[in-house]
Formats: sequence, C-alpha cells, structure tokens
Amino acid sequence: FTRLRPTHHPDFMNEVKIKICGLFREQDIEYANALKPDYIGFVFAKSHRQVTPGQAKKLRQKLAPGMIPVGVFVDEPVEHVAKLLSDGVIEMAQLHGHEDEKYITELRKLSGKRIIQAFRITENRDEERAVLSTADDILLDGGSGSGVQFDWTLIQEVKRPFFLAGGLNPENVSEAIRVVKPFAVDASSGVETGKVKDFEKMRRFIEAVRGV
Repeated sequence: FTRLRPTHHPDFMNEVKIKICGLFREQDIEYANALKPDYIGFVFAKSHRQVTPGQAKKLRQKLAPGMIPVGVFVDEPVEHVAKLLSDGVIEMAQLHGHEDEKYITELRKLSGKRIIQAFRITENRDEERAVLSTADDILLDGGSGSGVQFDWTLIQEVKRPFFLAGGLNPENVSEAIRVVKPFAVDASSGVETGKVKDFEKMRRFIEAVRGV
C-alpha cells in the first residue's frame, strides 16, 4: 500500500467500504470468505476476541484473496506491530491507545504500511483532533470497542474520509451512512450473538451497507 496524504483517499467518493472486526475462529474466516467484506480485523489487544500472532497467522492463511486484514492494537510496542506488518500477518495497523505522532512516524518508517488511528468522539474537540492526525486513515468511535453508538451529529462536518465504528448493526448502519457519509463502516459486537460472530447478522449488515 502506498501512503497517501491524509486528506485524500482513493475511494472517498465510491461505495462505502465494510470492515468486520474481531475475527478469532476459523468459522469467522469462513463467514468472511463467503460474504467478502473489504476489511477484516484481528484484535491483538486484551479482549475476549484477542488472538495471538500465531493464531492470526493461521487465520490469515485461510482468508480468501481480496480482503484486507487489519490488526487492532492498544499501546503495543511499535516493533511488535511492525513485525506483524512486515511478516504479512496483517496489512494495516489500527491504533486504539495513546499512540502519538512519533509512534505513527516510527511505525510507518519500520513497515511502510497503512495506519489507522482511532479516536473516541464525545465532543467537537475530539473531531478536530482526529482530522489533524497524520495517520493514513482515522476511525471515529464512541469508545474502545464499547459497541455503543455515539452522537453522530458531532462528526457531520468532518471533511476527511473516516471509518465509522461504535454500535453499528444491521438495523442502524443504513441511517449512519446517510447521516455522516463515512468512507467505511466497522462492526464487531453488532454482528455477534453470544459474543461470537453470527453469519446471518453479518450477512444482513453487509447487505444493508451495499444496498444504500
């Protein structure tokens, strides 16, 4: 992936992209291979969805071509993230911790891969901070994987392409796209039943996005 200027994105005006995050079972990969979202996410941070580098490598090997695997991290040593990128376990890194501009610069230098920086949006000032990030992409969320929908009116004026996360599910994703016009939508708990991925919910979510 060639790094782009943060204010431009090759697909900004095209169809909304889809990311399904938190895959940790072989069955989850089978679901993704059947439904073909644009991105899938492996969580390396502490979570019931957490995977080890070894598990992620095995799952990546079973992933059909055409989907981009993203690693989700919280304050992970930059060398660890860079190795997963360089080894091809993941193709993008998504940062949810206290990673700063120095961290992003170092990770880009070590890996040459695209970086997503996540921001929790609770007030207008958060949106302003996100827009200034030097990461290749930004993700706007209500919390670190909390699965809670936040006030979308806070981001309606964002001029930079962004991933939208936080409480998205098959029932509300169409409205989210109409209201805030994101580059991509990111779902995890919203397509689960009993804390594991639900094929029918994933299917309905993806159909809802592609039907907008």
